[in-house]
Amino acid sequence: MKGDRSEGQPRLAVVLTNYNGRQLLEEMLPSLERQSFRDFSTVVVDDCSTDDSVAYLRLHWPLVDVIELPVNGGVTKAMNVAIGVAQSELVGLFNNDMELAPECLAELVSAIDGDPAAGSATPKMLDFADRQRIDGAGDVLNWRGGGRRRGHGELDGGQYDRPGEVFGPCGGAALYRRAALDVVGGFDEAYFAYYEDIDWAFRAQLAGFRCRYVPSAVLYHHGSATLGRGITDFNGYQLWRNPVWLMVKCFPAGVLLRHAPELLRGQLGNLYVAVREHKLRVWARALRDALRGLPAAARKRREVQRTRVITLAQLEEVARVGQP
Repeated sequence: MKGDRSEGQPRLAVVLTNYNGRQLLEEMLPSLERQSFRDFSTVVVDDCSTDDSVAYLRLHWPLVDVIELPVNGGVTKAMNVAIGVAQSELVGLFNNDMELAPECLAELVSAIDGDPAAGSATPKMLDFADRQRIDGAGDVLNWRGGGRRRGHGELDGGQYDRPGEVFGPCGGAALYRRAALDVVGGFDEAYFAYYEDIDWAFRAQLAGFRCRYVPSAVLYHHGSATLGRGITDFNGYQLWRNPVWLMVKCFPAGVLLRHAPELLRGQLGNLYVAVREHKLRVWARALRDALRGLPAAARKRREVQRTRVITLAQLEEVARVGQP
C-alpha cells in the first residue's frame, strides 16, 4: 500500500513493527487505507513471526513493503530496522495493534510542520475496546527514573484536548522528523523492550528537539497485544533493569543530585512490586544485569551529555508537563 504520489519518494514512510500479529494487521492496514493524507508509503518489519503474517501480507497487501527479520531480536531492534529502511523526510512508527482515525496522519504531519523545533509528534491514544478511556496522551518523565503514558486509564473528559509540548512520544505511535533521527540516532538496543522510547525522547530533549502532542490526531490502541499485560518474568525484568541504564546514561549530573531521593524511592518501589508479585528473583537478576551493564551505559553517557544544548532549568520545565 502506497500513497497517491506516482513519482518520487513519498514524504512520509509509515512503518509497522509486527510479531505474530496477523489478526491485528487486518485492523491496522485498512485504517491506513482510509487516511486523508496520502503522501506516504507503508512498510511492515516482521520480527520473525511464526504465524502467517508474512503470507497474509504477500497475498492481500502486495503494495506493502515487507522486511522479514531472520531472528527475533526484540522490539527495539525491530524499531531500528524500521527507521533505517525509511529514508523519507518523515517517519511514522506504529505498533501493529492500532486503528488510526482517518485524519490521524494528516494532523500529525501538520503539527510537526508547524513547529520547526519539533523532532517528533505523538497522537491522542484511546483504548480500542473502551473508546471513552485514554490510553495515552504523550509520554512524560518522572524523576523516579522512568516515564509513563500521560492520562493512561483515565476517562476522556477532554482534559487532554489541548495541543502542546510533552516530554516525548510513545515509541509505538509517533511521527519523527528524519533530521532529528539523524542527530539523535536510533533506539538503544541494549533495552531490548521497554524504555527505549523514553531514552530516545530524553536524548532528543537534550539535543534541543521538542515533541508535539496532537490531540486532533486520534488512534485506538489494543494495548499489550504482543507483550502481554501485568507483571511477567519478561516485562518485570525489562522494567526493573532498564531504568538504571536510563538514569546513568541520560540524567545530567545536576539532575541526579537534585532528584536523588526520588530516584531512590523509585528503586524501592520496584523492589516493593517485585515482592508483592512474587518476582524477587526476577528483580535480583534485573539489578545484577543492570550493574553489569553500567560501564557500557557510562560510555554512552559521555556522548549523550556532549550533545546537550538545553539548560537544566529547561529540562525541568518540560519534565513538569503532565506531572501531578
